[in-house]
Amino acid sequence: MIDKKSLGQKGEEIARKALEKDGYRIIEKNFRCKQGEIDIIAEKKGVVCFIEVKARSSESFGLPEEAVTIWKQRRLLAAAYVYLEKKKIKSKDLRFDIVSVDLTNEKARILKNAFEVNY
Repeated sequence: MIDKKSLGQKGEEIARKALEKDGYRIIEKNFRCKQGEIDIIAEKKGVVCFIEVKARSSESFGLPEEAVTIWKQRRLLAAAYVYLEKKKIKSKDLRFDIVSVDLTNEKARILKNAFEVNY
């Protein structure tokens, strides 16, 4: 049996390929700070995209994107603020996307503007 970390890495690899194919430019992977972690930070058409990757090998626990709860969204937002401050990025053009990965068929769906943020 494959461990959760390996499944997560596989999911992120599938997600990165899907994002690049869709025109995203990957800036950073696995940005960590005390507020949380952002799986992928990318740029597309001048917009900074903070991307959460969720992968599942079955739907018994629901769709992958359903795991991005309000609590998780708040952590992502807090980590995004830290990233913007650390990198001195002043852009107002940012959004939060989710890449939902089905590990059984290695397909990824990109959910753009997956949740709203007030900043």
